[in-house]
Amino acid sequence: MQFYKFLLLSVVATLSIHCGHSDSEKQAKKVFRYNQQNPISSLDPAFARSQANIWAIQHLYNTLITLDDSLNVRPDLANRWQVSPDGLHYTFFLKPNVYFHHNPCFPDGKGRVVTAYDVAYSLGRLLDTTVNSSGSWIFKGRVALNQPFEAKNDTTFVLHLSKPFRPMMGILTMQYCSIVPKEAITYYKKDFRKNPVGTGAFKFKRWLENQGLFLLKNENYFEWDANGTRLPYLDGVRVSFMPDRKTAYLEMMRGKLDYMSGIESSIVNQLLTPDGTLQPKQINKLQLIKSPYLNSEYLGINMAFKAGTNALSIKKVRQALNWGIDREVMLRTLRNSMGKPANSGFSPRGLPSFNDKEAIGYTYQPEKARQLLAEAGFSNGDKLPEIKLICNKDYLDLCTFITRQWEELGIRCKTEVLETATMREMMTKGTAPFFRASWLADYPDAESFYTVFYSKNPAPPNYTRFQNATFDKLYEAALLENKDAKRYDLYHQIDKILIEEAPVIFLFYDESSRFATKNILNMSYNAMNLLPLQRVKKI
Repeated sequence: MQFYKFLLLSVVATLSIHCGHSDSEKQAKKVFRYNQQNPISSLDPAFARSQANIWAIQHLYNTLITLDDSLNVRPDLANRWQVSPDGLHYTFFLKPNVYFHHNPCFPDGKGRVVTAYDVAYSLGRLLDTTVNSSGSWIFKGRVALNQPFEAKNDTTFVLHLSKPFRPMMGILTMQYCSIVPKEAITYYKKDFRKNPVGTGAFKFKRWLENQGLFLLKNENYFEWDANGTRLPYLDGVRVSFMPDRKTAYLEMMRGKLDYMSGIESSIVNQLLTPDGTLQPKQINKLQLIKSPYLNSEYLGINMAFKAGTNALSIKKVRQALNWGIDREVMLRTLRNSMGKPANSGFSPRGLPSFNDKEAIGYTYQPEKARQLLAEAGFSNGDKLPEIKLICNKDYLDLCTFITRQWEELGIRCKTEVLETATMREMMTKGTAPFFRASWLADYPDAESFYTVFYSKNPAPPNYTRFQNATFDKLYEAALLENKDAKRYDLYHQIDKILIEEAPVIFLFYDESSRFATKNILNMSYNAMNLLPLQRVKKI
């Protein structure tokens, strides 16, 4: 507890230094305090890989475009944009008078105006082999080889692609694409990771690695609310790094945190009812913020694994397994209803293209499952070889629930628990015939999910070794289609193939659970599980 008191006092002192010594306690009340379960590894956008990094970088920087709560693309540093008819050239027109944070890397320490040359430099860093960015994949093989990032003038930037790739707009909203000044990279060199300079609503003050991050209000931020008040409303942000969510929950109950994300079994029943609503005792203390989370949970089947005892190579058996799971009861029993049954293909709820009327998947119909088993020659499970499902310890309860339901159909299934690294290696090498897995979107387009089944992709991401010529044709057509309605129709056709062929057992579409104290207002959220704080108020 003494450590967390130190963190709070540090923020108060920081804000006092920044704002003067008048009523520092009042200023401290405007500090948004949240916990990250995992520590930050870098504040350089080129390494915005983990959620901890992404959230912090989101507070400090801006991208050309951003996402609203419905995952629609909205202006950020760019006022407007246009895409060429052939889908190869994306032109962005920058907002005027956006300034980088004041920093010693600039003459006289004064932040300068952002230009299109900064955009070209920032995106180019991701492909610079000397930087070795974890985000290089977002542009590799997609952008033109010759001058992919072009600044036409101070306010006009053009991205040139080697071939059309419609999800590119979603990729440009990723924190990897945050805009940085070259002066800061030159000045700090490798230490830029802990000396960030951006344009965001908050500016950097202090980072105690593995302990705490402290940010202050950017008083020159370029966004204003509808009443003409400059954003952000908060005076600062404090991030702590407690690895145990139970500890974070207790700190929130003591008034030391304003917000926490995620939940685990040790505290789930203290916070949520089986229906997924707040426990009555928490209603006057907390607010629950639930939203779709672009993550699909599934059981994967190695379609290339055709050993003589592998009954999963038979489509009707795979379909029977899908009909034989009560996903509603599974979620209610094991996850306090956090998540939605995966009854409509592989791409999850929350995506603009999701349509459960167009792609109708599996529900719990045990009689249909029994019928399919009989048609496959395994009536009541007779003569069906035992199925082995591998998972890690975190999902043993889920897999146990599923296999017990299959036992009611006469299906013998054994669950084997492995270390995550061992399991991942087996999935990659193709030695895992049946495994629990999940797929999280990198950007808000269903293509990010269907790439898992594209036959030309290795493992990862194609752990199932799925091959289907019609699927591949539809997938490739979707990449070239610029009109959303037509592309979404292609996506629905793709999902119908996955439902029919059943290379996976569809489990559930994830949801994020966030908890904030009652004095926090204007929390924004979307299915990418980001944490924008520009408009958040603390009263």
